[in-house]
Amino acid sequence: MKEKERIKELVDLLNQANYKYFVLDNPEITDQEYDKYLRELINLEEKYPEYVLPDSPSKRVGGEVLDKFSKITHKIPMLSLGNVFNEDEVRDFDARIKKMGINPEYVCELKIDGLSVSLIYEKGILKSGATRGDGTVGEDITHNVKTIKVIPLKLKEPIDIEVRGEIYMDKKTLEKLNKEREIEGLPILQNVRNAAAGSVRQLDSKVAAKRNLNNWIYHLPNPLDYGITTHMEALDYMKKLGFKVNPNNRLVKNIDEVIEFINEYTTKRDTLPYEIDGIVIKVNNIYEQQELGFTAKYPRWATAYKFVASEVLTKLNDIIFTVGRTGKITPNAMLDPVLIMGSTIRKATLHNEDYVNSLDLMIGDIVSVHKAGDVIPEVTGSVKERRTGVEKPFVMISECPICHTKLIKKEGQVDYYCPNDKCPARGIEALIHFASRDAMNIDGLGDEIIEDFFNEGFLSSITDFYHLKEHEEDILTLEGFGKKSLENILNAVENSKNNSLEKLLFGLGISGVGSKTAKLLASYYENIDNLMNASVEELLTIKDIGDILAQSIYDYFKENRNLIDKLKMLGINMEYHGVKKKTNEFITNKKFVMTGAISFMSRDEIKSLIEEYSGTFSESVSKKTDVVIVGTDPGSKYDKARELGITIWNEEQFKSVIDKLKEGE
Repeated sequence: MKEKERIKELVDLLNQANYKYFVLDNPEITDQEYDKYLRELINLEEKYPEYVLPDSPSKRVGGEVLDKFSKITHKIPMLSLGNVFNEDEVRDFDARIKKMGINPEYVCELKIDGLSVSLIYEKGILKSGATRGDGTVGEDITHNVKTIKVIPLKLKEPIDIEVRGEIYMDKKTLEKLNKEREIEGLPILQNVRNAAAGSVRQLDSKVAAKRNLNNWIYHLPNPLDYGITTHMEALDYMKKLGFKVNPNNRLVKNIDEVIEFINEYTTKRDTLPYEIDGIVIKVNNIYEQQELGFTAKYPRWATAYKFVASEVLTKLNDIIFTVGRTGKITPNAMLDPVLIMGSTIRKATLHNEDYVNSLDLMIGDIVSVHKAGDVIPEVTGSVKERRTGVEKPFVMISECPICHTKLIKKEGQVDYYCPNDKCPARGIEALIHFASRDAMNIDGLGDEIIEDFFNEGFLSSITDFYHLKEHEEDILTLEGFGKKSLENILNAVENSKNNSLEKLLFGLGISGVGSKTAKLLASYYENIDNLMNASVEELLTIKDIGDILAQSIYDYFKENRNLIDKLKMLGINMEYHGVKKKTNEFITNKKFVMTGAISFMSRDEIKSLIEEYSGTFSESVSKKTDVVIVGTDPGSKYDKARELGITIWNEEQFKSVIDKLKEGE
């Protein structure tokens, strides 16, 4: 028993030392002492494996090797943030919130340049770590997360919890790592973001362990479950549990103080030991966050201010034209390769003819290039004083560069289009869209591979994805393809057959149907046959479906029934996998608030019922509230509802609605 007790003693001692050193930056033992205790622990664990504890720091050394990454489904979606790029857009964000009748406090946070991670603990023990992935499904990187010393293997409370944050690499760590790689003749890592992402996506956890990765925790997805009603309280709570929370977070009273924070860290940015690419702005009050809600991709209660990007000069060698899946023609700048913020840029979009002319660009110009939002390469102007006379003027093409059909320009628009529905280039873009992350999410099939497969004749329509196995021998003769990489692609193709219906609807590329509308249609109709048989008039009864979109959906299915039949025969799922919604005239598409106690149903039961029938349950009364349910001992919400003239249901009226629901079942 003394060995078991000594193992526990060493685990507690080393975990406390890790917390003091990496989280509090206040070491209590020397590196030599730490190494001595760790060696003793590892030796004891090798002799007595039955006594190894789940939070043993020996797991941080690495050693677990995976064949491939498995997937983890996020119980609560991991949404990305919308971006703003200047003070006016920051103030517009604030104005949109105030239009909802909310006058918020904000929390300002540094936007760390790294990789998002979700951590799940059961009874206080780390069970899994996952990447964001497509926001719904991420990669299981638990084996590498365990090597990051600031991430606790055991919390200070034995609770079940999910937290989210950013895995990153310090500037000095990247510098040291690149010096070592240079000596070893390995290519240098271009920036901290790529270095961090590449490190956590290593199948061998020993590689990640050597990279000395770091982590900040910044989000608790379900704070109300822990009695927490503000974001700052959530940050403090996560810190008490043992997580590393950025000390530069700040609660501010108004948008002017947000601007002050942005200006302060625009100046301080280069002095920080880690890279930041902006400032995250969040509404502090959780109930206000709930009222503001979400778009299909972003929370409405948060945004990310992105720093003004660095600009460099390079030569514009040519302007080429590409054709999008809608037929849109886009001019693109072909540049002398140039390094911007750690990435090598060779190409940048020029948007349209008007954009090129507004910049007065000529082929051969020296041009300034930056990354819009620190991400997308963009040409911002030319250095006219460096022209030599050999430059060539820009000329907009009049024919499609692929099929040579005469281009059209719709009245009042700036873009040119190829009107040929059969244009091969449009086919490539449609294939790329179908395989993309938000659509069928066929991992491993990037733009260039799809283009190669198209040119080789393996892909010409979306049904061909499900016949790729028939071309296995030919694909293996292509440069860069081995059995393992092809096997991964074929597995991803097969797995895509099981996607929920909304993924397929978005992937089909129906004009006007984005990911949010695709989910709305899938949840409403539940299967593709119901949707295909819907009339324009029926589609118009759905909230947020207008005349043009309804006609577009109807026309698509009228013209593409044969394609849907082929996809069915290939085994593609045609059913919605999410929570199926019911509809009712009293609840559907209406916004409800509750105040006081209802004798025959709990608050959670009422909320579930409303959401089951496609209504919205909110915590605060506003002009957009449709009904306030009033029980015994109501609060100020009742008074506000009367003041605004909002419909009020007392307990008897609400019970009458419930009885009618039961009669209709």
